[in-house]
Amino acid sequence: MAVEEKHYIKGELLHIIYHQEESLYTVAKLKVKDATEGVTDKEVIVVGMMSKPEKEQLYEVSGVFHEHARFGKQYKFETYKKVMPDTKQGLVLYFSSDMFPGVGVKMAERIVDEFGVHAISTILADPDSLNRVPKLPEDKQKMIVDQLLEDQGIEQVLLKLHEYGFGLQLALKIFKTYQHDALRIIESNPYQMVQDVEGIGFVKADQIGQKQGITGNHPDRVKAAILFVLFEQTMNNGHVYIHTRDVVQRAQDLLAGPTPIDPMEIADQVILLGEEEKVIVVNDNMYMPSLYYAEQGIATNIRRILFDSKEIDPFPEAELLKALGGVEEKLSITYAESQKKGIETALASPMMILTGGPGTGKTTVIKGIIEVFATLHGISIQPDDYKGKQEPFPVIMAAPTGRAAKRMKESTGLPASTIHRLLGYKGEEDSFEKDEENQLEGKILILDEMSMVDTWLANQLLRAVPKNMQVIIVGDEDQLPSVGPGQVLTDLLKSEIIPAVKLTDIYRQSSDSHIVPFSHGIKSGELPSAFPKESKDLRFFPCEQEQVIEAVEKICRGAITKGFTARDIQVLAPMYRGQAGIDALNQRLQELFNPLKERQKHVKLGELSYRVGDMVLQLVNNPEENVFNGDRGEIVAILTEKETADKTLQVVIAFDEVEVTYSRQDLNQVTHAYCCSIHKSQGSEFPIIIMPVVRGYHRMLRRKLLYTGITRAKNFLLLCGDYRAMKQAVDTTAEDFRQTTLFDRLNTKQDVEEV
Repeated sequence: MAVEEKHYIKGELLHIIYHQEESLYTVAKLKVKDATEGVTDKEVIVVGMMSKPEKEQLYEVSGVFHEHARFGKQYKFETYKKVMPDTKQGLVLYFSSDMFPGVGVKMAERIVDEFGVHAISTILADPDSLNRVPKLPEDKQKMIVDQLLEDQGIEQVLLKLHEYGFGLQLALKIFKTYQHDALRIIESNPYQMVQDVEGIGFVKADQIGQKQGITGNHPDRVKAAILFVLFEQTMNNGHVYIHTRDVVQRAQDLLAGPTPIDPMEIADQVILLGEEEKVIVVNDNMYMPSLYYAEQGIATNIRRILFDSKEIDPFPEAELLKALGGVEEKLSITYAESQKKGIETALASPMMILTGGPGTGKTTVIKGIIEVFATLHGISIQPDDYKGKQEPFPVIMAAPTGRAAKRMKESTGLPASTIHRLLGYKGEEDSFEKDEENQLEGKILILDEMSMVDTWLANQLLRAVPKNMQVIIVGDEDQLPSVGPGQVLTDLLKSEIIPAVKLTDIYRQSSDSHIVPFSHGIKSGELPSAFPKESKDLRFFPCEQEQVIEAVEKICRGAITKGFTARDIQVLAPMYRGQAGIDALNQRLQELFNPLKERQKHVKLGELSYRVGDMVLQLVNNPEENVFNGDRGEIVAILTEKETADKTLQVVIAFDEVEVTYSRQDLNQVTHAYCCSIHKSQGSEFPIIIMPVVRGYHRMLRRKLLYTGITRAKNFLLLCGDYRAMKQAVDTTAEDFRQTTLFDRLNTKQDVEEV
């Protein structure tokens, strides 16, 4: 039974039961020396995050007792600190220990004589104070400071942040970001964390700042508010720039207090931030520098590809038609005129855009482009023919997600990868192997699902395209734009600088199929007043918001009775919270598809339970393991601490092409995938899509969101919810607008100039 009252316990660390170096998660046994009244245990098991726990070291921990279902009574600590010597004799022994090589007893005595019993805190607060110690060489001073920081650094940060109301998780992020400079930065300018540490917003940093006397119109506070507003508005709304007046107004609201901040004071700090190159202001529009230069780079590289490369010699029409006829015979198809135009345009242009909705034959055209290209250039497109040769495979195919790349590979029979993998993403910001100095190798580059590519990634990709490589961009401009800032595909089409072919005729549908025409109707703003009752692949089940979970479960049960599994079914919803949200749906669907059975291996992580057989979704890019954000996998094995050599839990997840092993701390990289967001499903197709649409989804009810969700369905589309909510979604298009300047850059010879 958990004890609500908080305690402190001071004790000697007897045994380290478990310690994970990356996350600092620690389980240890303490021998109690002192404790809050009421704590009678002589030994306790403590659980929490601790940096480099040391046996026989005295610690003071603060937290609560709780009862673990498997391991019994434990003490979950929120803060901890090493109990350092508090007598001169103890400090002399500490400084003359093996931790400080070259510092003998006499030198340790001089240090303690100079600073007394507060020696450690004095040195940490002012490392230069060691200059006052007689006959202490400079190299020894540095070594002492480094060792104290190593020994005390994270504990100091944890304790200080706990005073400010921050938990261990954020403290750990701060320490990983700044290392031993953490305290200095926190105490000199806590607002720096807003820019550098994910999860710390302006309000949290401002709490620290105010305790340090940074209030009102202090320049650091005003600058932090400006940068926070710019970042938040950019990332939340997908804009590349924000109007300066909007930033100033929002910053003024954020800074509101007893004394109003004059907008002119905020505007003055905008100018200073511009001079410091932390923002870029152009034509009264404010940019994050990385986005400004990325958008500039896209425009520069597109003009380079279009106009600076060697002009492509068009093949004689008779030769092209002969090659096209041969491909039609080989693939047993007949291309429509619009599809032929797409193939011809692609072969005659350094860069070309192919667009179209579901069922319009984009994949068929891609196959035709590749085959005709190979025929006209007299090259092989069999990957085996290039094994062991220095000549690179001529066709490069890539997509933003692993599942989209897999679809390209399955439809063409040729290699395809994620864009991140193609560019050699190393897992860190701006860390790619491929760039203008080390470009891609091949003859033709085909990029699918381009609507998902944001401004940053598009710039990185285009700068890696070499001279004379032809580029084919494929996408559906009516789908959701990228999660990150920008609307690259939309702006490229709008500029008309790149030759484009739009496929409109529908080919992929049987006589009794309704999914494809339904999706095209949604795209055009049309929602049928009544759904076809005779349709086998499209159904709508009316229900209220509180009935959604039961309705979805009933639909899934029906699919299971017809032989479908969780791998075939994807439930989509636009929001995580609420009674019809992703979290609630995942919890119910896990119990339907994979209920916990006797002796079934599982692992608890907070309120979640991960079981062998669960479908899961990768949430972050992990290039080292070749899994990326949005990849769907299945838990195929769980190895307990008793079953592994290093005594750590291991969860094995099988994705399409790889198996990846996760530790307990790595499991925050995945979530259950029975239901996922429409954004996360983009680039994928599933045999069955089940999608609730209710008015409780509020601002998420938008045409592009609905259209993107329903176009994930390959064989069956099953909708449930409120018809009025669907009508609201179809009629709502204004919120898809994004503020970008890529169109302007592409349609002027010079990039937008700073003013």
